[in-house]
Amino acid sequence: MATPKNINLKVPLPRKLKWGVAGCGYFLENVFLPSLQLVKRSRLISVYSHDPKRAHEIASKFGAPNFYDDYQAFLNSGIDAVYISSKNNDHYYQVIEAAKAGKHVFCERPIALNSAQAEEMVRICKENNVQFAINHIHRFHPLIIKVKELIDKNILGKLVAISASYHIDMPPADNFRFKKELSGGGVLRDTGAIVIDLMRYFGGEVSEVKGFMDNVIYKSEVDDFAAAIIKFINGGYGLFNVSYDTKKPFIRLDIIGFNGSINIESKIDKRNFITKITIDLKGEAKMVFRKKFNKIAFVIRSVQKSFLQNKIPVVSGEDGLNNIRLIEKIEG
Repeated sequence: MATPKNINLKVPLPRKLKWGVAGCGYFLENVFLPSLQLVKRSRLISVYSHDPKRAHEIASKFGAPNFYDDYQAFLNSGIDAVYISSKNNDHYYQVIEAAKAGKHVFCERPIALNSAQAEEMVRICKENNVQFAINHIHRFHPLIIKVKELIDKNILGKLVAISASYHIDMPPADNFRFKKELSGGGVLRDTGAIVIDLMRYFGGEVSEVKGFMDNVIYKSEVDDFAAAIIKFINGGYGLFNVSYDTKKPFIRLDIIGFNGSINIESKIDKRNFITKITIDLKGEAKMVFRKKFNKIAFVIRSVQKSFLQNKIPVVSGEDGLNNIRLIEKIEG
């Protein structure tokens, strides 16, 4: 019988990231948690909701051993990180309490109800040496990343304009986004935050922004339509419009440079971001690329890596703060 040998590993075996989730809405149940199950080094440990029955339901469905309606007990349940999928008005205290408890934070957009809250959230995360990531999923698609690389390589030449349209249907019903005390505002703070983040990603930081908000269809207390024009510090302009007003979703972004253009079109299903890009450069044949991609699983893997290594995530709390500042300028 062979003598057992001790194996000395040069690199320690990777540990699993133990997650807690706060807020038990549609996106968490149907998109985030099914995707989390695909990520090998992450494990769901605890579920928190104001409604204990809902917390128990989600915990049972996804195999979490713990569920709570007490947030402090939830934070003390042996988790490493918190995914915050609650209503916008809960983000502020949930992020701060998680940071003070030493938990890394992955938060839904928008980061907070206002920039003053967001500044404090970012500061407290830094003071407690925890990472703060924001769920801007569109930045993680491989074709979106490729477009960014092409822009950085100056393939388009001098940037002239970026235009974007992001239109979906979102009826009020019992949706918290249509209650200002819970959301802070309507479509501008929701899909508008997505577009603003992509504008900054492709065009750089912003020196000026002017915009409009309106109620075109639903006539609620918050906006269901918004449009704005942006001036980039490095030159060029951005124009966008977003709404909750179209039964058939429409997502399109055009990046225009001196040497040509890149068009991005997307379709949405529950877990995938189906994207087509068209590259049309002077003197070259038009090129078209398509890719269907599980955006959420890729985002979770990226955030997981930054948390395990305690490194700044791809989309950080500072990004969320800059986005909410621009939103406030548009709101006036």
